[in-house]
Amino acid sequence: MSHTIQDQYSTGLSRNNIERALRSAGKDLDRLVPADLGLLEDFHTMGRFATAQLVELAQITGDSLVLDAGSGVGGTARYVADRYRGAVTAVDLTEEYCETNRWLNRLVGLDGRISVRSADVTELPFPDATFDVVISQHVQMNIADKARLYSEARRVLEDGGRLALWDITLGDGGPLGYPLPWADGPAGSHLVTPDGLRAAVESAGFAVEHWNDLTDQAIAVMQALLAQPATPLGLHAFVPDFERKVDNLTRALGDGRLRTIQGVARAINR
Repeated sequence: MSHTIQDQYSTGLSRNNIERALRSAGKDLDRLVPADLGLLEDFHTMGRFATAQLVELAQITGDSLVLDAGSGVGGTARYVADRYRGAVTAVDLTEEYCETNRWLNRLVGLDGRISVRSADVTELPFPDATFDVVISQHVQMNIADKARLYSEARRVLEDGGRLALWDITLGDGGPLGYPLPWADGPAGSHLVTPDGLRAAVESAGFAVEHWNDLTDQAIAVMQALLAQPATPLGLHAFVPDFERKVDNLTRALGDGRLRTIQGVARAINR
């Protein structure tokens, strides 16, 4: 599994391409603030809109110990660290993304609040009951063994801790068009239905508190983003063939082949 995911996301160019995009947008890398990263850092449907909604629903505070599990280049970890001024741990399997994450954290002065580890979210390198909140955004579509994914999230959470997820699921069962942002073909995509996803979460020791289908909202936001004038700052800066991937995603959301689910689940006492 790990080699497949690494192959999907590693290009060797993430940092260089992001640096070029920032300079092209007129940003001074010596005076960068978190807001300057804009659309560059949230590699999931609805971007920062989804992140802001999810972390609020998860009731994160400055005292929360937060794990961003499958953090990409670290947009969610930086948002949480900047907004709540607390400690965040970020893990991602792709070392290139971890290196880019650390570099961006330094640029915006958040490296003291964020710890970045290269790790597999199905084998987390942390003791039991380490965190208060685990955030998982657009991660499970690459992972066939969802039982292991969510049992690991449960293991590292305190009793009563929260799993906050934002994910793509199957919709009406129609065939998908590839490439998609998480997979260039069917072999790399491990989607389940909304009910299947919820069952996997609950079976791992969680009680679902919020479960929202935000597909209509996601379509509206994605279409609005696609209609914006071209800018250097965007996921296209480091995601290969991004325009075609996001077009396929938006079409599949629009015609019901895919759904978007926002959920928060509480870890049941062991």
